[in-house]
Amino acid sequence: MITEPKMKKFKLLVILFLIFSCSQSDERPNILFIMSDDHAYQAISAYDDRLIQTPNIDRIANEGILFTNACVTNSICAPSRAVILTGKHSHLNGKIDNHAKFDTTQVTFPQLFQKAGYQTAMYGKLHFGNNPKGVDDFWILPGQGDYINPKFLGEKKDTLITGYVTDVITDLTLDWFKTKRNKNKPFMMMYLHKAPHRAWWPSPEKFAEFYEKKFPEPETLFDDYSNRGSAAKSAEMNLLTHMQYMHDSKVRPQVIEEMGKVEPEIVYVRGDGTLMRPTARGFNGPFGRANEEQRKKYDVTLDKISEDFKKNWPNMSDKEKMKWKFQRYMQDYLATISSVDDNVGRVLNYLEETGLDDNTIVVYTSDQGFYLGEHGWFDKRFIYDESFKTPLMIKWPNKIKPGITSDEMVQNLDYAQTFLEAAMIEVPSDMQGESLMPLLLGENDKWTREEVYYHYYEYPSVHMVKRHYGIVNKEYKLARFYYDVDEWELYDRLNDPNEMNNVYDDPSYSDVVKELKVKLQNLRIKYQDSEELDKKFLY
Repeated sequence: MITEPKMKKFKLLVILFLIFSCSQSDERPNILFIMSDDHAYQAISAYDDRLIQTPNIDRIANEGILFTNACVTNSICAPSRAVILTGKHSHLNGKIDNHAKFDTTQVTFPQLFQKAGYQTAMYGKLHFGNNPKGVDDFWILPGQGDYINPKFLGEKKDTLITGYVTDVITDLTLDWFKTKRNKNKPFMMMYLHKAPHRAWWPSPEKFAEFYEKKFPEPETLFDDYSNRGSAAKSAEMNLLTHMQYMHDSKVRPQVIEEMGKVEPEIVYVRGDGTLMRPTARGFNGPFGRANEEQRKKYDVTLDKISEDFKKNWPNMSDKEKMKWKFQRYMQDYLATISSVDDNVGRVLNYLEETGLDDNTIVVYTSDQGFYLGEHGWFDKRFIYDESFKTPLMIKWPNKIKPGITSDEMVQNLDYAQTFLEAAMIEVPSDMQGESLMPLLLGENDKWTREEVYYHYYEYPSVHMVKRHYGIVNKEYKLARFYYDVDEWELYDRLNDPNEMNNVYDDPSYSDVVKELKVKLQNLRIKYQDSEELDKKFLY
C-alpha cells in the first residue's frame, strides 16, 4: 500500500525528473570556433607527425572527428573568412579577394546566433572590417595585425597590449570566459589566431627552441613544374627566388644585399592601373615593435642566425640555398604554430576544469592550407591540395564518437549551416553549404555530396597565381585556368597524390574529362557562378 508521504515523495521525484529532462533536452550547445591563419594540415600531428607535435590541437581530433578531405572554396585569407561567416561563395558575398569589398548587407551566422539568444564574442584576427556584425563583444586585430605588442580594435575603444599576439589573444579569450560570460546563456565564441601568417615571427622562447631543429624536406621541394600548365610555372612563390629573410638587426642591409635581389622583381599592375609592389613583411614589422627587453631576448637567436648566414651563404650552391631557406622557413613557421598549440591547450583546459566542455562544440580549423616547401613553394591560392585542403576537427562530447575520421568532401562553406543546425536555429534558404551534422552524428548515409566547387580570383597580384575554377571529388580534380590563358588541368588524386602530372590530354582519361566538365558546369549553375560574373570581376 502506497502511503501519502511516499506518494508525495514519488510525485516530487517525477517532477524533478521531468524538469531535469526538459532542461537537458532544451539546452543548446555552446560553440567554440578556433581558427588559425595559414595553418597547413601538414603541420598538425593528427594529420602528419613528421614536422611537429601538436598535442593540444590533436586532443580535439582524438575526442571527436578528423576530416581528411576538408577544403576551401577560395584559398586566400579574407575571402575564406567571408565564406565562413555567410555560408556563401565569394562571388555572392562580394569578397572575391583581399582587395574587394565585402557586401555588408550579407547576413552572417553570428548575427543569427545573437538573434536567437546566444551570447556572442569574437577575439583575434578577422582581417576585414572594423566592426564585426552579430557579436556582443570583440577585440580584433586591425587588418593583418602584429605579432609583438599588438593593437586591438574594441567595441568601445582601441588598445595596444604588450606581449606576444598568440598569448594575448588567448588571455583576452580566457578573461571573457571568466569575467564576461553570461552563465544563463549559451555562447558562440570565435577565437581567431593571427599565427602562423607571415611574417612568421615566433615568441623569443620558441624562436630559440626551433632554430636548433632540423626538418625533413618534402619530396617535391625541387619540382621543375614539368607536366603542368603555365600557371605553376609562372607563379611567384618559390622559396629560392621569391623569399627573402630580414631578421638581423645589426647586419640587415648586408644580409639583404648578400642574399641577392629577387628575380624576377615582383612588380605588377592591377586591372585598374594601380602599380603594386610587394611589402617586405618581416624585420621592419614585428621586430620594429619590440621594446628593449623584448629585443634582448630575440638578439641571442638573431646573432646565431646572422653568424650562420655570413659563414655559409656566400659559398652555397642554389640547391644548398634552397635547403637553407627551407629550414629557416620551417623553424619560424612551426615555432609560431607551437605557440598556437600551447594556447589552444590553455583554453581546452579551462573548458574541462569548469565543466563547460560537456556541452560545447569545439572546432579547430584554418582559413586555408599552405605550402611548406612542397613544389618548392610557400603561400597558398592554388586548387592543388596543400593550398586547397584545410585542417578541420570537431569534438562534441556525447554526440560525436571520439577518434573517428571522415574523407568526405566538406568545405568551409558548410560551417555556418552546421553550427546553426546544431543550435536549432533556422538556416536561411540562400546559404549554399551543407550541414555536417550527419557526418558528426555517424549518419553517413544521409551525406550526399560527392564533389565541391572552387574559384580563385586574385590575379594579377602578389604571387601571380592565375585565376581558375574547378571541381574536386575524392578521385579527381579538374581545373580551368582563365583570363590571360585558357588551360585545363586534370589530376588523378588517388594515383598521383602529389599532383605532378596533368593528365587532361591523356586519352585514357577522356571519359573522366567529359563527365567532370558536365558536373563542373552544373556546379556553376547550382552556385550561381557564370562567365558573366568572371568578366565582371576582371578589374
